[in-house]
Amino acid sequence: MTVRADIRAVRDAETFKDALSLLASPLTLVTTADEEGRRWGLTASSVTSASLSPPLVVVGIARTSSCAAAFAAASGFVVNVLGEQHRELARRFATSGIDRFAGQELAGWPGSRLPFVPDAHAAFHCAVEDRLRVGDHELLVGRPTEVLLDGGSAPLLWHGRAFRTAT
Repeated sequence: MTVRADIRAVRDAETFKDALSLLASPLTLVTTADEEGRRWGLTASSVTSASLSPPLVVVGIARTSSCAAAFAAASGFVVNVLGEQHRELARRFATSGIDRFAGQELAGWPGSRLPFVPDAHAAFHCAVEDRLRVGDHELLVGRPTEVLLDGGSAPLLWHGRAFRTAT
């Protein structure tokens, strides 16, 4: 077997990010509300299942994120799996320094103050189970208590530093 010439050592964040950009990831909008009812949210591609028994999901949130403190104090959150129709929503919630919720039609999850995307591909209403500090991120571990299942559209993906859809 021949060794490929493009193998590089991971010595910096850029090389690591270059490699990660080739890992197709589903795009999600992760949302919560603070004690005062203020809504918080961000676009995340670092969401994965962690366990089937019990059901657990993990969300990676940069500690430098404007939402980090809100998620650090939250008792619950929603992972909204975005469909192809949510490109602009994903772009908006990935933008820093703006009111991400302005002009957006996010609903309140029934029985809670947590915002969610009503036409999401899928959504997981989660109770915070644990938090883990890992490198420059906080891993938020959630136990899904309810789910919204739609799947009526193609999922929105992040690959090669661009929005893609699986068709």
